[in-house]
Amino acid sequence: MKIAVLGGSFNPIHIGHLILADEICTVLGYDKVLFVPTYRPPHKQMFVACSEADRLEMVRLACEDDDRFEVEPCEMERGGVSYTYDTVLALEQKYQGQLDAKIGLVFGQDLAGEFCKWNHYEELLQKTSVIVAFRPEVVPVKTNGEVSCGNSAVNGYTGESINDEQLLSLPYPCTVVHNVRIPVSSTDIRNRIAAGKSWRYLVPQKVCEYIISNKIYGCGKITDNS
Repeated sequence: MKIAVLGGSFNPIHIGHLILADEICTVLGYDKVLFVPTYRPPHKQMFVACSEADRLEMVRLACEDDDRFEVEPCEMERGGVSYTYDTVLALEQKYQGQLDAKIGLVFGQDLAGEFCKWNHYEELLQKTSVIVAFRPEVVPVKTNGEVSCGNSAVNGYTGESINDEQLLSLPYPCTVVHNVRIPVSSTDIRNRIAAGKSWRYLVPQKVCEYIISNKIYGCGKITDNS
C-alpha cells in the first residue's frame, strides 16, 4: 500500500484540499491520503475560530464519501507542537508491514521555501517522498477594510510563498504535482463567513452543514443566505 500524508490546520477543510488529494491518488498512484489536522503548528500562530474537535470532525466528514481519504488524528491525540517528523514515525509504526513505498509527504508551495527549517528536515528527506503542490493566489475578502481571520508566522518562519519558477528548482529532491489551482483558502472562507459573503460551495456539503448547525466562524451572526 502507498500512503501519502497531507497535514494542515484544516480550519476549515475545503474543496481545494480534496482536489489535491484526488490528484495525489490519481496521478501519483497513492492508495490512500491521510489528512492530519495539526494540533499546534510550529510555523504559525493559528487563528482560533473553532475547537480542535470541530476541525477534526469537519475533516472526518469531508473524507466520508471517498474510501481513498482518511482522517488521521495522531497529532490531535499527541497534543503539543505538531512536528511532522513525529507523525511520520508514528505512521511508520502504525502501518508497519503494510507499506510498499516511503510515505508521501505533501505540502504546498507556501511551505516549500521554508521546508529546510522543519524539525528533523534531513531525516524527513530520508524517510519520505516529498510531494510539493502548486498553491493558487487568493484575494482575501476583507471586513471593514481589514482581513479579519488570518494567521501569522512565528518561530523564525516568514510565511512567504515561493513563486512557480522557484518551485520547479527547489534545493531538495521532490515531486512537483501540477495540481488544479482552485482560488480558495481556509482564511478566505473564514473571512467570507464572517462578512456574510458567499462560501457554501467552497467546502464539501457535509462540512457546510456542520459549520451552519454549529455556528462556526460567526456563521449566522450576519446572515445565513450565503
